[in-house]
Amino acid sequence: MPYLPVEDYGVIGDLHTVALCGINGSIDWLCFPSFDAPSVFGALLDDARGGRFQIAPADPSCTFKQLYLPDTNILVTRFLSEDGVGEITDFMPVDDGTGQGPFQHRLIRSIKVVRGAMRFRVVCRPRFDYGRAGHESLLVPGGVEFHGPSLRLRLRSSAPLRLEGADALTEVVLTQGEHHHFVLEAAGAPEARAGRDLAGEVREEFHRTEQFWRGWLSQSSYRGRWREMVHRSALVLKLLTYAPSGALLAAPTTSIPEAIGGRRNWDYRYTWIRDASLTLHALMRIGFARESKRFIEWLGARCSELAPDGSLQIMYGIRGEHHLVEQELPHLEGYRGSAPVRIGNEAASQLQLDIYGALMDALHLYDRDGEPISHEMWSNVRRLLGWLTRHWRLPDEGIWEVRGGQRHFVFSKMMCWVAFDRGLRIAQNRGLPADAAWTVERDAIYDEVMREGWHPGRRAFVQAYGSEHLDASVLLMPLVRFIGPTDPRVVSTLDRILEELVSDSLVYRYLPELTPDGVGGAEGTFSMCTFWLVEGLTGAGRVEEARVIFEKMLTYANHLGLYGEQIGLSGEALGNFPQAFTHLGLISAAAKLDAALGGH
Repeated sequence: MPYLPVEDYGVIGDLHTVALCGINGSIDWLCFPSFDAPSVFGALLDDARGGRFQIAPADPSCTFKQLYLPDTNILVTRFLSEDGVGEITDFMPVDDGTGQGPFQHRLIRSIKVVRGAMRFRVVCRPRFDYGRAGHESLLVPGGVEFHGPSLRLRLRSSAPLRLEGADALTEVVLTQGEHHHFVLEAAGAPEARAGRDLAGEVREEFHRTEQFWRGWLSQSSYRGRWREMVHRSALVLKLLTYAPSGALLAAPTTSIPEAIGGRRNWDYRYTWIRDASLTLHALMRIGFARESKRFIEWLGARCSELAPDGSLQIMYGIRGEHHLVEQELPHLEGYRGSAPVRIGNEAASQLQLDIYGALMDALHLYDRDGEPISHEMWSNVRRLLGWLTRHWRLPDEGIWEVRGGQRHFVFSKMMCWVAFDRGLRIAQNRGLPADAAWTVERDAIYDEVMREGWHPGRRAFVQAYGSEHLDASVLLMPLVRFIGPTDPRVVSTLDRILEELVSDSLVYRYLPELTPDGVGGAEGTFSMCTFWLVEGLTGAGRVEEARVIFEKMLTYANHLGLYGEQIGLSGEALGNFPQAFTHLGLISAAAKLDAALGGH
């Protein structure tokens, strides 16, 4: 098949955008110069029309291996054969906030042979604007320029390039110890400094990038049993952070399907308010205070942009954009034929009441363990909780963004309880003014959820009022302290979920055939829910059971320790990749389980 399995990709980035680098040496996804820009390489979504930048050995019998240099996001792809061993080193110099002048985005690829000799073919085939726009290619001193309608790129190369149509190609033979370098950047970027050859420039950028990642990761306070996986998850989360604003993306890709051939293909290159509390819990738990502060600042900016009635959107662009118009790109066939390919996300207009609880939980955590909440932020909090006082009784689309009509989802109501509870806690701890209605509403929600969200016959909390079906989101009930982790209702719900939503440790978020969501089609197990199950079992005292599920879940990471949103029946990655939600869940579950086992 022309498409690599999703799990065969690694990811590199510069805190503005990322590139997905296949184990076969092909970069099949790059939006330049930012996460939400149109793709330049998009073979991930259309092998023929999407464009790619591939460096690969001419010998098709080579064995492929891939690894990250320790404690970095520098990716090494290795090709092994009887005649030789070759390596590609891929990285992007990072915007560390200390440079002078505007940041220069660069994708750097170096090839070398460490044993014997090897012939490599290099093909740079950009396709601008998701493959919708043509471009002109020009040979220039030291490389090639690609002139698209709104973006011009330059590929500098230590090997002579030739043009074949609009594509740049070369073929080189390297023997042991020899190198070639390729630098892709904006055509307007400054040339290499006078007197410095390309090899010297690449070497300098490599060392700077290596030092950045190792220095950043050294802040981690995690010393537990699963240090390597936790640190890789932290490195992924940092890669998915947009440096200019501090926003954290859900994922850097769009339209990787949740089931091959299905229509569950969404654009995740945005920031969800829902991720707020999980982000803060995960990052602060392992020592990343600066990232937590930046994300709180991003949330604060969104709270200063409340709608006139005091409400929030569920998600925003990485710079805080409000309008995320969804459209389909019919000229792209989709990953393995899974159309449609979508850009934008109309879920931004949905009503999802749970986001207020996520926001308030994050603010409470940061106010308690970080810095005190500001007067301006508290004024905005009072406005949005005022809105919630008037609207929490409404049905909504819920955490899973269903498109089949609004319902009274148990998770949404519970998170409204969290919103009022955390508001009261902040006010009490700091002596801040609070509205008397918050206590009344909090208690009313608690009574309603315990009455309407609990199904006596099923002996479980269910997905929605009046339903008898399960939903893995209720696993968060004890995690947000709505109910105790050993309460008989929690223990019984855990047992029902294990019986009905779990397949060999993997957790379905719900069963679409029983609870139609308006989208249709099947989907895989939802990786975040598995980590919620681990935390739930740990809190209930079933630590060894939790540990087995956690250890099994670690085997579903790819060869680099990366996870997508979902996992298929054969262990394949499904959905956008890599997924922040999943890596946040891994960090949180590892820390809680490690503590229960007597760790740090």
